[in-house]
Amino acid sequence: MKWIAEVADETLTLEPDDRRAEWETNTWWLGAADEDRKSLSTAAVVAAFERTAAAIRQRIRELGLSGAATFYVWHDEQAGQLRCSTGSVPPDALPFTSAYMASDDLAPVVEAFLADGEPEITPLRVWTSSVGGPDQTDADEEEFGRSFVAAGAPVAVGEPGAGPFRPVGGDPGDERVQGMFGR
Repeated sequence: MKWIAEVADETLTLEPDDRRAEWETNTWWLGAADEDRKSLSTAAVVAAFERTAAAIRQRIRELGLSGAATFYVWHDEQAGQLRCSTGSVPPDALPFTSAYMASDDLAPVVEAFLADGEPEITPLRVWTSSVGGPDQTDADEEEFGRSFVAAGAPVAVGEPGAGPFRPVGGDPGDERVQGMFGR
């Protein structure tokens, strides 16, 4: 779970006018071998991502940024990976080219990853989390902690670290990237 937590300390770019820079910097993946999947619990993975969202929320709050932004997690069934990203868009404007369903329940996303079954032909389920914004209070975070607001100005903070999470983006010709994000 420490690898999930490390995402909160990675470089964070919030640039509403350059979505490509955001997803190349802010998108990470986690894969696990079958035996590793069996040793993980849904509750532990969910809790780790919730702590990561809270840490990103705090970073954004400390930077004093305003505007829309979302931390989100999804299961890339074709790659067999959990992926997460932060973008300067609300949950209903995430950069997917196909239908998706924003959700406040991360457990089904994690369960699908841990089960690693055959891909389903349904809208992609994406967990979203509120990580800041000028009108959000601590009470709002507790009540609405899974649909998030943050960033209106460009910002890049932190240094990339090591761990099993890897940035997604790389080669813009990579079909996996094109399949997940619009151009």
